Amino acid sequence: MATQRLGLIMHGVTGRMGMNQHLIRSIVAIRHQGGVTLSNGDKVMPDPILIGRNAEKIEALARAHRIERWGTDLDKALANQEDTVFFDAGTTQMRPTLLARALRAGKHVYCEKPIATTLGEAVEIAKTAEKSGLKHGAVQDKLFLPGLRKLDMLRRAGFFGRMLSVRLEFGYWVFEGDLQPIQRPSWNYRAEDGGGMILDMMCHWRYVLDNLFGEVKSISCLGATHIPQRWDEAGKPYPATADDAAYAIAELVGHGGEPVVAQMNMSWATRVNREDLVTFHVDGTHGSAVATLTECKAQSRVNTPRPVWNPDVKQTMNFFDQWQEVPDTQVYDNGFKIQWEHFIRHVVENAPYKWTLPEGAKGVQLVEAALQSWKERRFVDVPPLSI
Repeated sequence: MATQRLGLIMHGVTGRMGMNQHLIRSIVAIRHQGGVTLSNGDKVMPDPILIGRNAEKIEALARAHRIERWGTDLDKALANQEDTVFFDAGTTQMRPTLLARALRAGKHVYCEKPIATTLGEAVEIAKTAEKSGLKHGAVQDKLFLPGLRKLDMLRRAGFFGRMLSVRLEFGYWVFEGDLQPIQRPSWNYRAEDGGGMILDMMCHWRYVLDNLFGEVKSISCLGATHIPQRWDEAGKPYPATADDAAYAIAELVGHGGEPVVAQMNMSWATRVNREDLVTFHVDGTHGSAVATLTECKAQSRVNTPRPVWNPDVKQTMNFFDQWQEVPDTQVYDNGFKIQWEHFIRHVVENAPYKWTLPEGAKGVQLVEAALQSWKERRFVDVPPLSI
């Protein structure tokens, strides 16, 4: 069994998502486990160089995780022929430019979502990547979560019968910053800096809907800025110019050609009264299921109870007890790490890989359709995207 090195340029990993999910829980974890195993049993060991603007911060991060290489010069890193993959988790506004630079330097590229702030930019960088002949991918981590993997298993087994609808509930209270410290960066709530619920989350919901429930055909969306003023990292007040919540209905075409209705509520101004920060409730003619990030519960047609509507009497049924847990049948690894391993195998041995930049562009397409719907107060069609 041989082990080969994979030189990896990691840009923008001092932020919350880049540091925790991509560096620590993915690349560092892969290194600790001895690399990624290929189909022939050989190993691939990622050898990252961390690139960022703040030399002190990037050095401290590298030393904390025993990474030998770091720097602030992206051009120099891209010029190194020994590093063949470029990853970006920096600002969305800069992403298309950075990806284009990496592709011109002959690097395979992998990046966080959204891949751009506009559909035009997303399509352009996806086309550039396709024409380059290089490998490319966009993060679609929700597909690898245990709860959604169990939900997908039910779908593939035919558990739902004819799927009818999906109800997605996402969100929690993000502190304004005056009474309690903020737990999300302040730029998330400034439209001029690439913030906003619709831009952030519709990219996720597009690939979840398309892959698990049905292809998105149209959407109606209402955005809102419920908290008009927030406080930044320095404790200074600023006007929130981006949407912090959105409420949408999408029309899908299910995998069997059936119409499926998807409802999506998402908010950073809601207090949680559900089993997790996100839940997916799926109804079908033969059964229903509710998935969280890690768990999934199901109720089949023959086990569906008969509740009685009587507003004059306190409800005696405990509806939560009437569902059956879908058991863990395997060990579920970190979703970001799983997709990283898929991408590394794709780069090294050309393993199949479908979570590409054109798929990432579809997420931006749904963002623009949702924003257009909000502006024009109507359903907006989401046609097939040609890259």
